[in-house]
Parts: sequence; structure tokens; C-alpha cells
Amino acid sequence: MFSVNHQKFMQMDELSLQKVPYFFVIDFLSEAVEIYQENEIEKSGLMIDFQDITTPKKRYKLDKKIEWKSYPESIESFKNGFDKVQKNIRLGNSYLINYTRKTEIETNLSLKEIFYHSDAKYKVFYKDFFVFFSPETFIKIIDGKIFTYPMKGTIDASLENAAEILKNDKKEKAEHYTVVDLLRNDLSMVADGVKVDQFQHIDLIKTQQKDLYAMSSEISGIVKPEFDGKIGSIMKKLLPAGSILGAPKPKTLEIILEAEGYERGYYTGVCGWFDGQNVDSCVMIRFIEKEGNKLYFKSGGGITHMSKLEDEYQEMKNKIYVPIH
Repeated sequence: MFSVNHQKFMQMDELSLQKVPYFFVIDFLSEAVEIYQENEIEKSGLMIDFQDITTPKKRYKLDKKIEWKSYPESIESFKNGFDKVQKNIRLGNSYLINYTRKTEIETNLSLKEIFYHSDAKYKVFYKDFFVFFSPETFIKIIDGKIFTYPMKGTIDASLENAAEILKNDKKEKAEHYTVVDLLRNDLSMVADGVKVDQFQHIDLIKTQQKDLYAMSSEISGIVKPEFDGKIGSIMKKLLPAGSILGAPKPKTLEIILEAEGYERGYYTGVCGWFDGQNVDSCVMIRFIEKEGNKLYFKSGGGITHMSKLEDEYQEMKNKIYVPIH
């Protein structure tokens, strides 16, 4: 079902078994897999800022007033794909579908400036082609233990009691339960003793436009002996990431490809850093891509049978931001 770049995943296994540090980038459909050893990162036009690796040592000051405009599609245009998604949910083909859109933006910031000045857990600038500032960890592997942190559910933080509303919102809760369940099952393919350590944890994400609360959980397990040290095999098994796809995975992927009508490319793929022993990786969301001389912001959210068109349209627009204060 999922076309896979076998050789590259095998190469990832070889390097990780030899404990050679490298950075990897995998697109949404696992068709493009790129591997950069430590000494190749800067030469390749790649800049990374993760918790455990930061490649640009220089810091630049931003001495201009940020201009930022977005041109979201009309609600009627958004509704075309939304209706296809809802129809498939009603037919029982899927019970959670992550529906994303591509929005043209205009800004006086370059992709490099966005990389340097945005504030996020994971940031990558990729060859003046795209930049992202993601709050979402995909998996971490620390001393043979594997962790994943599905993030589902956001709300405007300025609303009164926003965190409580988010935790108790029926639709957001259902979506979160589904993703936690899906990722617990996914993790069980590569790990034993899988358990949910933290449920519905609320994080604050600061942005220039507005502050958002996001809901995440922590799931962990012990890497199975046959996957020990094989980072490529683990990634191949777990991708695409459940939180940006939906459930069940194969059918939901078909629905997404039909409903969205555009190529996600690297957006919602994953990238990560293997330091010779441990792995930290993220889902490539909050994503800006250059096409010709235009910039596009890709964003979306999970749709369930309880989703309302206006709310989902608003969530897609809420996520078109840059976290620079």
C-alpha cells in the first residue's frame, strides 16, 4: 500500500547499527528519504535546530516590523474536500481523517529569517525550499525505550478557561482518544510493554498572531529485540505518522489523497537526529514551502463525525502563523 524507499531505510539501519550519527528527512508518503551524516549537514544547505542539535552557530537580530498576510481559500472551496471526508466517515471507511489545505501567504520574512527567529521545539530550513517550526515530537528512542507524543486538539488560548474547554470538548477529546489508541497500536509493532504514561497534557504555543493551547499525550514501550538499533526499519513500520493521517491508516490515506487534491510532499513527513545512540524526531507541521516565487503555508486538522465545517475551517486558518514575538 505505502510505496517505500527500501534502500534508504536499509542504509539508515546500517548507519544506526554502526552508531554513526545522521540526520534524516522523510516525506509524507515515504517516497523521498534523505540521509545526512554529521559532516554533510551544513554543506547540503540544511539548517537544524532541535533540542539536541543546532547547526547554525550564528545568531541574527531581526530589525524589521513583520509583515504577514494569508489568503485562505473560501469556505465553499474548503467544504468540497470536507464533504468527501465526512461522507467516508459516515460510510464507516474511517473514523478520524486529518484534512489539510495549502494557503498562499505573503511576508517580508525570508525562509531563513523564519528559521532563525521562530520559536519552536523543532525547526528546519531545507535548501531554501521549505522551513517548518514544529511543536510535535514523532518518536524518541532513549536507551532502548521508545516514546511517542501524539498531539491532537488546539484552541485559542485567549478564550476564558481555554485549557479546560479543550480538555472537555467532546469532539477534541474523541479525536485525541482515537490518535492515542492508534499510536499505541502502532508502537506495539516495534515495541513491547507499550503504555500511556501521560494523557491529555496541555502545552502553550506562543505565536505572533495568537497564542494556542495544544493537547498531547505520552506513550512508551521497550524496543523489540528485532528492531534494536534499526532506526530505518522502525520508521518504515511506523510511517506515515498516525496523528497527521487518521485511522484506520491505509483506507484513510486513500481518502486524504482524493479529498485534498494537492501534494503534501514533505509536509507531515518526519525528520530526526540519530546521535549515535538515541533518536529524536518530529512531525513536519507548521510548514511553509516555496513554489516558484510564491510561499504557501500548509495546515489542517483532524475531522471526526462530530466536526463542524465552520470550526474546522477556522482551525485551519488559526494554524497559519509564525511563532515570532
